Amino acid sequence: MGPRTAVGPSKEAKEVAGGQGGARMRSCSDGSRYSRRRVSPSNNSSSSSSSSSPVLYNPKSVLKRPVSTEELQRPGGPYIKKTFTIVGDAVGWGFVVRGNRPCHIQAVEPCGPAAAAGMKVCQFVVSLNGLSVLNLDYRTVSHLILTGPSTVVMEVMEETDH
Repeated sequence: MGPRTAVGPSKEAKEVAGGQGGARMRSCSDGSRYSRRRVSPSNNSSSSSSSSSPVLYNPKSVLKRPVSTEELQRPGGPYIKKTFTIVGDAVGWGFVVRGNRPCHIQAVEPCGPAAAAGMKVCQFVVSLNGLSVLNLDYRTVSHLILTGPSTVVMEVMEETDH
């Protein structure tokens, strides 16, 4: 089984996007991202670092406001349930899970398996392979994905368009 990208507790960095021209973006499997940026010697106290040192940063949450598990489960609420079957490839499933009770989809790789299945940013993870994960944090959900089968059946809640 090949390495998995952007859904696990490991700090090992994996390439998730790139190509000819433009900045190469990489993602750690804990959801943090970094790009290769030039670091000038005057801005860096250590002169031994390379001129293309990675700069780590955590992206802000994509959510506009906090959402509780009760709000997601409220009958007649503004959320609809969707189910996706995502078959992992050699580098992973192509999405990043973040958040804490409930978890949400923080990022989706545009050409990855999750995008092909219809997954979108800001969806809330309800279940994973039939197991309810509404009351779990993103590290636990990531661990379940990484240690489970390469095909993931995921139920999510998505806000309806008003």
